[in-house]
Amino acid sequence: MHITAKGKDKYDCVNRTFAPKLAVDEDPVCGSGHCHLVPLWSEKLGKKEILAYQTSSRGGVLYCELDGKRVKLAGKAALYSRGELCIEVYRASMQTGVCRLYTI
Repeated sequence: MHITAKGKDKYDCVNRTFAPKLAVDEDPVCGSGHCHLVPLWSEKLGKKEILAYQTSSRGGVLYCELDGKRVKLAGKAALYSRGELCIEVYRASMQTGVCRLYTI
């Protein structure tokens, strides 16, 4: 659930994000949530670039831009996780699969 309001001073909007069904009491700075909020504020304010502030206890500034159907986000980030992703690529000529490993 996203709660948003028009910002004051230098911020175009302020937001808070909650997801209790996913065991997230409050998301400190929700990038994916801003993908929903930026088109709303872009339309309301008549501008493509939105400066947003998430007012959680940690707080954070997001520099957002509506680019067609895409939302571009920038700002400082906290490392959430590390992992490896194996994508199997099938090669018809060899009739075998090749696993390409990506570290993310």
